Amino acid sequence: MAKVSFNLNGKPVCCEAEGDEILTDTIRNRFKLTGTKRGCGTGDCGACTVLVDDVAVRSCTMLTGMVEGKSVTTIEGLGTINQLHPVQQAFVDVNAVQCGFCIPGMVLTAYALLKEIPSPTEEEIRIAISGNLCRCTGYQKIIEAIQLASKRMQEKKGL
Repeated sequence: MAKVSFNLNGKPVCCEAEGDEILTDTIRNRFKLTGTKRGCGTGDCGACTVLVDDVAVRSCTMLTGMVEGKSVTTIEGLGTINQLHPVQQAFVDVNAVQCGFCIPGMVLTAYALLKEIPSPTEEEIRIAISGNLCRCTGYQKIIEAIQLASKRMQEKKGL
């Protein structure tokens, strides 16, 4: 077992992890943060998406040791129950959430996109979320939520 130190949702943490332990399992089992979903296990579905240094990554394809010294944000670290992040609020406001399994990964992917491209086109949104599979919504409401979040975040900045 190796000792791994990193920031998790803004707080320094440390754990011991096997060399082949994936980040999804560490987040869910060691830190009890179950918003990160275990889906395909191969990086194809996006359900396990987290932010590592504000970049959306598939936590099922990352070994826990790879986040040594880095900052990891899960859906639990994006907003609070009393103060949702604008991306989370937009998903609620346009009813983009159905079963909810894909939503944590979708929201974190949207967050990373809007951080990189504050006013993305619909095509840029579609490309960004193309690695996140959803079996319920047909994606249109998710796209509308990301567009609404972008608009609100731009208005808040006065742009």
